[in-house]
Amino acid sequence: MWRNIASNALTLFVVVLALLGGLIAWGQREYVSRGPLEQSVCVRVERGANIAGISAQLEEQGAITNGTIFRIGARYSDRASDLRFGSYLVPPGASMEEVLDVLTRGGQSTCGTEVNYRIGVVTAEMVVREIDPDTARFVETVKFNPAAGEAPEEYLAVAEADDTRFRVTLAEGATSWQVVEALRQAEFLSGEIDSVPAEGVLAPDSYEVTRGADRAALLAEMEARQSRILADLWEARAEGLPIQTPEEALILASIVEKETGVPEERRQVASVFVNRLNQGMRLQTDPTVIYGVTNGQGVLGRGLRRSELDRPTPYNTYQIDGLPPTPIANPGRASIEAALNPDDTPYVYFVADGTGGHAFAVTLDEHNRNVARWREIERERAAAGIATDPETGAVEAGEAETEAEEAEATE
Repeated sequence: MWRNIASNALTLFVVVLALLGGLIAWGQREYVSRGPLEQSVCVRVERGANIAGISAQLEEQGAITNGTIFRIGARYSDRASDLRFGSYLVPPGASMEEVLDVLTRGGQSTCGTEVNYRIGVVTAEMVVREIDPDTARFVETVKFNPAAGEAPEEYLAVAEADDTRFRVTLAEGATSWQVVEALRQAEFLSGEIDSVPAEGVLAPDSYEVTRGADRAALLAEMEARQSRILADLWEARAEGLPIQTPEEALILASIVEKETGVPEERRQVASVFVNRLNQGMRLQTDPTVIYGVTNGQGVLGRGLRRSELDRPTPYNTYQIDGLPPTPIANPGRASIEAALNPDDTPYVYFVADGTGGHAFAVTLDEHNRNVARWREIERERAAAGIATDPETGAVEAGEAETEAEEAEATE
């Protein structure tokens, strides 16, 4: 009798072990298998959140199928206490193992709210944007100019949130004075700016910052990036250029930056100025004259007057030989590269063609014909009441995102 009892108990024990083993194997498969999400979701991890609360939240959002397995997996991998505060984008089909990795990896939030302060050539805008989980791209919710009045309530509501991200994006072609004035208007930054950096030394780029970041430190980072860019591109410059120093390269690059809004023609524009310098011709470029009028403090907002073209200043390239004494804006990497590696062309003239680009010419006769066509376009636009950008010749519209921003992923 005792032998039968022992035998049955052993059999039962083996069955239980087999069932337990099968259950463990099933749980392991569930933990690493493709998850139930058909589209991305944004998961917010609050400060002090624990694995039990997060597993329930994930189940509610449909990111996992079984909270118990998720908790066991987190504890087994010794990551149950590694949850990182923030908002994180969980991609479609993410397994429980992958979801846990997203929430414990650390680093910047990958979804939720971002405040992007765009410092442009004409104005500065504070843009609040939220990630759209369906497309994994940002959608603008609020936009305003902080210099124009009080910040809207929609901005204030998110600016103080712990997991709101902040970014400062500097557009190509803004002057150092414009950058400093804009940074002084950014309430999420702190600290004083003692002086305006030299023209041209700030790198147009996108800078991720934290609330309360020091303004002077941000300017120092902009300077450091531009210095690295200039040093790298100077080493790779073409031979035979009529510029002797990296500083002269920065001056030429700033003129190229202000002369064209079409990326594909930067090297052609640079070639015109290089050809003029090599031939001893004056540069005769309007943006330098404008800088001499404004000193980089704001936008002229109109065409140049004859008196301004005739008045000698250190920046009036209709009156002086060679380059002006300093850059006239902060050029981006592409314009510096164009100045140091221009196209090999015979062009020595160009004029706006009405698209934001230019018509190029080798001879003065050809150039005069191009100018006549441009004047006709101007007259037609004036008759139709269409405003034209006085610097580029393009139809005026809302300011485009910078190249740095266009290159961003959704972060």
